[in-house]
Amino acid sequence: MPEPERETPETPDIAGVEADEDAPRRAVDAPKGSLLRAFFRPSRGQFVIGVALFLTALIVVMTLRSQAAQPEFANVRQADLIQLLDSVTAETRRLEGEVSDLENARNELISGADRDQAAREEAERRLQQAQIIAGTVPAVGPGVRIQINDPEGRVSAELLLDAIEELRDAGAEVIELNDSVRLVMRSYFSTDEQGRITADGTVLEAPYVIDAIGDPATLEAGARFRGGLVSEVEGERVGGTVTIEQVQSVEISTTVTPPENEFARPR
Repeated sequence: MPEPERETPETPDIAGVEADEDAPRRAVDAPKGSLLRAFFRPSRGQFVIGVALFLTALIVVMTLRSQAAQPEFANVRQADLIQLLDSVTAETRRLEGEVSDLENARNELISGADRDQAAREEAERRLQQAQIIAGTVPAVGPGVRIQINDPEGRVSAELLLDAIEELRDAGAEVIELNDSVRLVMRSYFSTDEQGRITADGTVLEAPYVIDAIGDPATLEAGARFRGGLVSEVEGERVGGTVTIEQVQSVEISTTVTPPENEFARPR
């Protein structure tokens, strides 16, 4: 019997083989195209999340800008603002009075009948002011007497220095500590080897007493302003107390002897 004919396997098409070889490359390239399409065509959930993030960032930026635009004293209590306003008003009156005195002195020097006498009086007045500022003569005037009680010994030299600067900002013209130290331009605070506070080399013992000449109400308001002397001393960090007494006549008898200048000479 004749043998059945065997089917000859078909020869694969070369073009088909090449097509199959390109299939893996298409498979690799396919995810990249899908990512790009997903990036430019986000889903509804992604779109909602993006909008929420944008709104959150916008709210944060607007909040920061509004806080930066708020006035410096926007969060200060009304009582503190009233004290600050009184201090500014009193200082304004003092400066206006000083301007008036200077204008009167100028007019007398220019058109006064006795110019020489007016010049001598003005020179004498300026000399007295310079002596008071330099601390070489006693002084008297209205002001305040402040007593700082420090039972825990936590008052520092820095705190006293800040208190003095606050009083000067409030218009204090003459300041004395513990009836023994006249504070002038050259004054300084320090701490000795035993940890005691010193002013111009003189040891200060608690309670610390500050006598200041100036407008009494303005000086007290400057000491009681929130964050100032009273707040610092009576806070938890120090745990002390402060008493302030307005006095119509503060007598400061302590004086200083200014050192001779080493380099500067009158011209």
